[in-house]
Amino acid sequence: MGTIDGLPPLRDVIRLHELVAKKQLGQNFLLDLNLTAKIARLAGDLSACDVLEVGPGPGGLTRGLLAEGARRVVVVEKDPRCLPALEEIAQTYPGRLQVLQGDALELDLAAHLNGPVRIISNLPYNVGTELLIRWLSPSVWPPFWSSLTLMFQREVAERIVAKPKSDHYGRLALLAQWRADAKIVMHLPPEAFTPAPKVHSAVVHLTRLETPRYPADAAVLSRVTAMAFNQRRKMLRSSLKGLGGDVEGMLEGVGILPTARAEEIGLEHFCALARAVAARSA
Repeated sequence: MGTIDGLPPLRDVIRLHELVAKKQLGQNFLLDLNLTAKIARLAGDLSACDVLEVGPGPGGLTRGLLAEGARRVVVVEKDPRCLPALEEIAQTYPGRLQVLQGDALELDLAAHLNGPVRIISNLPYNVGTELLIRWLSPSVWPPFWSSLTLMFQREVAERIVAKPKSDHYGRLALLAQWRADAKIVMHLPPEAFTPAPKVHSAVVHLTRLETPRYPADAAVLSRVTAMAFNQRRKMLRSSLKGLGGDVEGMLEGVGILPTARAEEIGLEHFCALARAVAARSA
């Protein structure tokens, strides 16, 4: 298979640098450069953007982003074995690729980026959901990014876009849809990766809203939804007992039946409940 940039095929890169994927790092490499270029295009025009990529591995998606015209790409890679391969890409695209070695959960990523910023990543399985929640939950909104184009296990992707009363609906859907428009834009089978995972994958595109859909304090909403979905099958009057006080009266005050379950309640009512909790604590 040919390449998109004159660099060697990714299978050759992996063999040359002995990059056997490590399960403990959540690594599954996407080797088809046509697919990585397609993912880059799904994020829109990148020519005026800085792009953040977490977990580039041997650089398949990195090469797609650069070949598709990203103004500048900043990658964060925890595995030092991948750095030589990424440096070769940096030499092919002078001044357009910055490589940071470290843990994305510990670095101040925004400090290395100039807006507008798009985050595009095949996220390591073991930290993907945590990173998404952090990007969706800053204390100040709008955040440093304008859109997220992220690959997850298909089940996680379905949780992000789920609607009330569906099997996948939960806290992740609420946090994502409160502040962003979210949709699944691509599905990938296990055989697209090396090594092939046991699950299918999907790419989710999230476009931030300039203001949340409904007013609420982010920390309070996060706390309320965590409590509500911690025991999905319990009635809200039971799962929210930890809030203290007259929980039933507070639920009724915002139009929620105390006997309802969390998976039956939409975003608007959860935001109203978060406002009520905040007002009671003020």
